[in-house]
Amino acid sequence: MALNSTPIPLLTPHKMGNFNLSHRVVLAPLTRNRSYNNIPQPQAILYYSQRSTNGGFLIAEATGVSTTAQGYPDTPGIWTKEQVEAWKPIVDAVHDKGGIFFCQLWHVGRASSYGFDGVEIHGANGYLLDQFMKDQVNDRIDKYGGSLENRCRFPLEIVEAVVNEIGADKVGMRLSPYASYMEASESNPEALGVYMANAVNKFGILYLHVIEPRMIKINDKYETPPSLLPMRNAFKGTFIAAGGYNVDDGTKAIADNYSDLVAFGRFFLANPDLPRRFQLNAPLNKYN
Repeated sequence: MALNSTPIPLLTPHKMGNFNLSHRVVLAPLTRNRSYNNIPQPQAILYYSQRSTNGGFLIAEATGVSTTAQGYPDTPGIWTKEQVEAWKPIVDAVHDKGGIFFCQLWHVGRASSYGFDGVEIHGANGYLLDQFMKDQVNDRIDKYGGSLENRCRFPLEIVEAVVNEIGADKVGMRLSPYASYMEASESNPEALGVYMANAVNKFGILYLHVIEPRMIKINDKYETPPSLLPMRNAFKGTFIAAGGYNVDDGTKAIADNYSDLVAFGRFFLANPDLPRRFQLNAPLNKYN
């Protein structure tokens, strides 16, 4: 087993704002329900440290900012001193390996003040902001409902507030316009995605992290439709694609300029050294 003589596109550098990434393999935010009483546990130090590389980009699991912002049991929080203190050694472990670490927030919070390099606003997967944007669930009749502009108003107010608080160069956003998690679906997902991509350009945020519309399965393989291209072409910052990628289609996404970075979830769970395995062309552990 030898190193690839020429780095595959996934393992080439990328400059994301002020961050110099050594490769394009991103740890996706993965809810694990192991933060008992909403406090990050010591085992998370090892979990994130194992998946850190010098110049690698990691996004922490979705983190709540208040007792009313919890949708699942034992998810981490960042609203008490005890929670903040529990996060610090985790963040330090990632930084000790040279990693760049963002905290994904279910709502707006204080993560940037406690060692994280930035925050990702969770506007995907049927949660609060996604519900505002999707016309099949947003039935409001005020300024936050009806037209596409109105439905996107509240999420964009959140983006503006976070940017004003910590700076656009530390803010990313996750979106899933094509998905219908928790029945939050959209009749014109391309229009929604492109509208949001153009709208967040006005705030100059660092990146967009978008979930693939993986709808078609052929011969046990999910095909990658080109439907994120309009968003990719509209957005001016770093574009991250996510959703069932493997090394081959991830490599193709970078080579074809379909995305700047690719986020991996299940493969990163089963293979903490995923970028190294890609480098060695080594077999991957199966996820379950």
